[in-house]
Amino acid sequence: MSPAQARAVRFDQYGDRDVLHVTEVPMPRPAAGEVLVEVRAAGINPGEAAIRSGAMHERFPAAFPSGQGSDLAGVVTELGEGVTDFAVGDEVLGFSWERSSQATHVVVPVSHLISKPDALSWEVAGALYVVGCTAWAAVEAVAPKPGETVAVSAAAGGVGTVVVQLLAVRGVHVLGIASPANADWLTAHGATPVPYGDRLADALTAAAPDGIDAFIDLFGPEYVQLAAELGIPRDRIETIISFQKAQELGTRSAGSADASTREVLTEMADLVTSGRIEIPIAATYPLDGVRDAFAELEKRHTRGKIVLIP
Repeated sequence: MSPAQARAVRFDQYGDRDVLHVTEVPMPRPAAGEVLVEVRAAGINPGEAAIRSGAMHERFPAAFPSGQGSDLAGVVTELGEGVTDFAVGDEVLGFSWERSSQATHVVVPVSHLISKPDALSWEVAGALYVVGCTAWAAVEAVAPKPGETVAVSAAAGGVGTVVVQLLAVRGVHVLGIASPANADWLTAHGATPVPYGDRLADALTAAAPDGIDAFIDLFGPEYVQLAAELGIPRDRIETIISFQKAQELGTRSAGSADASTREVLTEMADLVTSGRIEIPIAATYPLDGVRDAFAELEKRHTRGKIVLIP
């Protein structure tokens, strides 16, 4: 890679992860109000796999060649005109809305960045945005009160691990739907584990004999349907993934875009640095291992986040 070049994940058509490749690209240059960040860590997310496959074409179409990635943490290396929020050498974390963070360098508006706390590892800092802001938005959507009971599907996944902890911080009784392998982790983080399976409705009812006040779906439409069948009020059923089912049933579908602010990101970073919430890191891969990283992610059994280290 020459000094005038960066390296970035690209795909030129919709398809399986085999369409992903890492290539040299011209070094991006920051415009006014932007900075250039040398990326030290960039999380990967299920939504990126859905966009790459074409499954989200109607909602989030790709323009080819397309980059990937929202999460990022790194070091500021160049300032655009008028930037006073940061200086060259500052360590930052945040997000890109240009599908560009899975790269060695990325240009980011200063409004999408906060200073990286020293206590955060690069891996955690680079994994914080999507899960942190999505979890915050999902929890806000059901407006939980202390003492209430909230069920969470995919409770041990990347977003789920954060949702469970946010609810626990608020004094909520959490029913964490996940595989039995995750029961110990859920219990240790304040949740009652409920294994998914054919008799899930009965298991949830048994775990919450006084009823379930709200439901957060992080997996698929069958859970939104189940929540409705359990009699949970539609305005207290939230999904981050099943948009069509949410529209059909009149439930909520808040996501990271609803919470993509410096204030929320700072709050989430503070919760992590204070030890009240942890962001589990399931695995790290080099940038050139992006296909392997998504192969692991797409098994849908990962506890916590997978992170690329450029």
